[in-house]
Amino acid sequence: MTFETLLIAVPALPLLGALVVALGGWKLGERAHWPIVASFALAFVCSLGVLNEVRRESLDLTAGQVGYERVVTLWTWADIPDAYTPDAPFPAAKGSATAAAGNASVPFKIDVALRADPLTAIMLCMVTFISTLVAVYASGYMRGDRGYWRFFAYIGLFVFSMTMLVSVSNFALLFVFWEAVGACSYLLIGFWYQKPEAVAAGKKAFLVNRVGDFGFALGLFLIWTNYGTLNYHDSGLIAGVLGQTRLADPSLFIGGGIAVAICSLLMLGACGKSAQFPLHIWLPDAMEGPTPVSALIHAATMVTAGVYMVTRCTPLFMAAGPTPLFMVGEEAFTAQMLVSVIGGFTALLAGLIALTQNDLKRVLAYSTVSQLGYMFLSLGTGSLLGIVAGMFHLFTHAFFKALLFLGAGSVMHAMGGVIDIRQFGGLRKLMPVTFATFAVGCLALAGIVPLAGFWSKDDILAALHEKAHPAAHTESSSHAIQTTLGQPVVLAANGEAAREIMLSVALPPRDATSANESSASAAAAHSGKFSARLYGGLYWLALICAGMTAFYTFRAFFLTFYGEEKIPPEAGHHAHESPSVMTTPLIILAVCSVLVGMALGPTHAFFGLLQRTPSLAYGEFRGVHAPGLHLDIAFWGTAVALLGIGLAAYLYLGEKTEVNALAAAFQPLYQLSYGKFFIDQLYLVLFVFPLTVLAFLCYVVDRWLIDGVVNLVGELPRWGGRAMRLLQNGMVQFYALAMVLGLIVLIWGMVFYGA
Repeated sequence: MTFETLLIAVPALPLLGALVVALGGWKLGERAHWPIVASFALAFVCSLGVLNEVRRESLDLTAGQVGYERVVTLWTWADIPDAYTPDAPFPAAKGSATAAAGNASVPFKIDVALRADPLTAIMLCMVTFISTLVAVYASGYMRGDRGYWRFFAYIGLFVFSMTMLVSVSNFALLFVFWEAVGACSYLLIGFWYQKPEAVAAGKKAFLVNRVGDFGFALGLFLIWTNYGTLNYHDSGLIAGVLGQTRLADPSLFIGGGIAVAICSLLMLGACGKSAQFPLHIWLPDAMEGPTPVSALIHAATMVTAGVYMVTRCTPLFMAAGPTPLFMVGEEAFTAQMLVSVIGGFTALLAGLIALTQNDLKRVLAYSTVSQLGYMFLSLGTGSLLGIVAGMFHLFTHAFFKALLFLGAGSVMHAMGGVIDIRQFGGLRKLMPVTFATFAVGCLALAGIVPLAGFWSKDDILAALHEKAHPAAHTESSSHAIQTTLGQPVVLAANGEAAREIMLSVALPPRDATSANESSASAAAAHSGKFSARLYGGLYWLALICAGMTAFYTFRAFFLTFYGEEKIPPEAGHHAHESPSVMTTPLIILAVCSVLVGMALGPTHAFFGLLQRTPSLAYGEFRGVHAPGLHLDIAFWGTAVALLGIGLAAYLYLGEKTEVNALAAAFQPLYQLSYGKFFIDQLYLVLFVFPLTVLAFLCYVVDRWLIDGVVNLVGELPRWGGRAMRLLQNGMVQFYALAMVLGLIVLIWGMVFYGA
């Protein structure tokens, strides 16, 4: 298969599987999962082929090429010539005939085009791999459900939409599939439509996301009017928004207030999809859907879309960097700081709520919200280390969060649908496979070395520390050693080289090292006190969140699997380990949660590949070395995680006397956390109730005033007709009397008025 065929096949196969099940699933019955599982598995194989080609070809870039990209245009969806004439010509694509003069008018042209670059290839592999395992698991979990084939048709459409979202090379198509994953999530969250809670949760997810998507759409309008195109890549005569022309000359990116507005609106869209404050409220309620849906949404599809989009649009956020949203003294609060602050606040808020929840799936849901906040916290640093760390955490998080959700589903399956951790316990002997794999997922989520979560969490903490103390990290750049993928490896403690690991004999070019040193020095010189204090505070907040993550994760783990064995009545006498079709994906994900971090963390293979994405290979990102393992940061990150685990063990293993005493002593704080800080109720008062009153008033005006006037106009002829009908009664005497009376009135008028 050619490279283009592989790229097209990745989204085409899930779509084909969805169509097969949608059209013939009622005949397939309990075999309806086979087309979906097969299509997902083949899509994963094709994704590996795309990744391998991208990795190989990106090592040999042509002169002047910024990063690696390859665009495959399938057909033209819309083409309106001379759609817009700007006040000033837009920059033309590099190499076009009108490069000197620019473009007087631009067409509105949308090509259905797929792109292959490192970011796309990594996302495709992650999405298709996790989706395949979830589909296999769902074939056992959903067995016997009367909507079995409908479920798998929705899942196929969901994965098709997500693979297209990360593959397209156009903001317009990005928005199309951005909405498509939202529609699929609505269908899947409300899959059990006989259940009122599921229907309400589906509508809530759909409506809350409309708020963010409205801002996202406005951002796309601003991009079109200011860039003259919605394509990422250069096409025809127009320089793409994220194309080679602008990346080669970053001064061509729009700056100022327009850039800030674009980035703020894009971030609003990301807050909706990735459940960041203040639009985070839909994700915990999404647990009303089937557990495989929860695993898919939280690990591989919908909620990762916002993180992906912000990473893809890094050049736009960098262009907005110098322009302040507002001033703090003499220093600017920028769009990138906004991203970090929103992420940090969301991570803290969700972590505090998760401390007291008793629904196992909701604990994991708030964990997802918190971990997504971690990712945005890292993206907002604006450094290559921070951006890659955020994406690395997205990648590792997919494995252990899918593992944890599927493990929770296994518990729920054995407990007869009960998921309240107060109603069961001591399941480690009853469900040994689920217990062991869930333990691995908890350790990975807590960030314990050497599991996957440790490596990505350490990179995020290092990025924040570097942003808060840029001078302390300057020295480490001179100790870089080139690896086989072209990135250096440094193990350093707080900027001081601890030791260097030689992975190859190829030393970095002298100018690359100089560029690193000058870049770090410039960063140190221009970093203001406010910025350093802000990111320093966010660093400590991230450490606190790491400790809370370990605590609430192992609180749920200990209450579920330790203590006296307790089985709820709903499980009857049939509580047992889940079947192999459900436990096999758990084992695979547990192995991945261990090996993925060890394979990609110390070697920096993830960093080396992702930094060749065009959006991360331009301007000040050029020549930046791979991050080192900062031993002091790793130590403190691990220490707070172990402290959280130890505290959870102390409080929840054995008698819970201390827990009850703490809950009584801090009752107001406990109620705040247990009540989710009453944000839903606050929104009910501030938004839902006023809008309900407004809707009622609009109904009254429409029903009684507008409809009343319209109905009155319609009734007047009827009333006149009724009055005239009284004169046509068929009695000759009445007609004669009417004629006489009329004649009398006429004569009286002539005499009276004539005189």
